[in-house]
Order: sequence, then C-alpha cells, then structure tokens
Amino acid sequence: MTTLRSAPQSRMQYVWPLREDARTVGHARAIIRTELSALTLSTDVVDDAVLMVSELVTNAFMYGDAPYELMLHVDAKEIMCVVVDSSPILPAPAPHDLGAEHGRGLRIIARLSDGFYGCHPQRYATRPDLVGKATWFALPRQGLQANVVPIRPGT
Repeated sequence: MTTLRSAPQSRMQYVWPLREDARTVGHARAIIRTELSALTLSTDVVDDAVLMVSELVTNAFMYGDAPYELMLHVDAKEIMCVVVDSSPILPAPAPHDLGAEHGRGLRIIARLSDGFYGCHPQRYATRPDLVGKATWFALPRQGLQANVVPIRPGT
C-alpha cells in the first residue's frame, strides 16, 4: 500500500498495485474490508463496498488491460474506491438478460452506490507516466439515505 502525499489533511488516499493473478480479486476484497472496518463504518457499508470492489476488479481483469491498481479515498463524508486499468474502452452496462452468466456488475454497482459511480480517463498513482481509465464508486460513510430501495432481500 502507498499513501498518496498529495492528499489534503482531511482526506486519506491509498493505492495498491494489483497483480495479474486469479487471487487478486479476493486480495482486493480483503484490503477494502480491512481498511474500511478500521474506520468503524457500518457492516452494511463495508459489505457493499467489498462487493462493488470485487465487481470493479473482476471487470478490469475481464475487459481491461494491465497494469491494474486499486485506490481508496476517504474523507469525513464519503469513501470512494477506484480501479484503474490501461484499456481505453469505457465500460457499458450489458443488455438485461436474466439468463446471462455475466453482465450484472455495473447494475449492482449502480444500485448499491445509489448511482454514484462512473468511469473516466486517469493517470496511474503508482506510475504517473501511464494513463488509463478509472472506474469508481462512492458511498457516504453513514450509509445510504432511507429513500433508497435496498437490493438485498430483507433489508
């Protein structure tokens, strides 16, 4: 993990280079769970962030190009997770197909983040000479407001 020095005092920023390895998705989930749990966030916020990071890293590996990195930005109001890869192709939601094996990741992220997600060109934090694309989501530290319909049954 690298702490980014350009971060303002009120904001923590971390970055982890990700290897091209089948275990990396699980490693990214563990990193985010550890870091967010240390912030005493609600279990729901941590679980949602872990699931969304899993989707972002999986999408980067399936549809993007190496190198990959995971970034975490934390301030007083929200957390933001970013996955950078070198492919110039921006992700787009797949057509809705209940029988499809893939294609739900962006829908999950859109729903769990209440629409606070996106993708844009971005320089790598660990290699500023490279430009890639950043796919991200943001969550309020206190969880989503009551007017959001939950995606998990029973909540």
